[in-house]
Amino acid sequence: MDRKPERIDEIGMGGYKVVQGDGFSYGVDAVLLAAFASGETGAKPIKSRLKMLVADLGTGNGIIPFILAHKLPLSEVVGFEKNPVSLGRAARGCAMNKLENRISFVLADISELEGYENSFDAVVTNPPYFRRGSGIPNEDASKFIARHETTASIVEFAKCASRILKPGGDLYMIHRPSRLPDISEALRAAALEPKELQLVVPSSAEPANLVLIHAVAGAKPDLRMLPEIAVYNPDGADYTNLIKRIYL
Repeated sequence: MDRKPERIDEIGMGGYKVVQGDGFSYGVDAVLLAAFASGETGAKPIKSRLKMLVADLGTGNGIIPFILAHKLPLSEVVGFEKNPVSLGRAARGCAMNKLENRISFVLADISELEGYENSFDAVVTNPPYFRRGSGIPNEDASKFIARHETTASIVEFAKCASRILKPGGDLYMIHRPSRLPDISEALRAAALEPKELQLVVPSSAEPANLVLIHAVAGAKPDLRMLPEIAVYNPDGADYTNLIKRIYL
């Protein structure tokens, strides 16, 4: 049983809050992914004027659904999570934010997800970045599980997204640039065609450490590179104006 202390944090958007444990807290990755899917960084967005059903694979404490609820007011989101402790935090956060009519959470391993075939207009996911067997296990198990492919690999995330998306549906993902060959191979094998890529750098003139990917189910090849995103100003002391905007 997870007996670690919890805290309730403001997310800075919509007045919403999130329940977090001391082991693993959300970062700028989640905010970037939600902004990318909402079209705020230049990608083709999830439609904001229609009632869209969105899945979040590996939702954790529900941070991405909460941000999407703010950025896409007509959307409904289902978050899938295999860790019951994380799912409990997500459900409590949802009730605290009074979003039960727009967000629901399901306890499920995405590698075993059934019954949702062709159900979703869009899928968002911030999957574990590191391959199975890579790195040294962190002393904090929640951090290790969140960052490493323990039960579901990038191939399984791609297969699940392809299965639950409607034809022509959109997948939005954030990952590490070093995994792009694996990601591209997995997406295409699952009939998800990469359509837009956007690199994220800590600050200008530094190498990219994150990549945002938009793929479309059953689309034809035609990849567009979007302008890179810098998280911090060159002095590293403050967020860039773009990052400040997407936190609104």
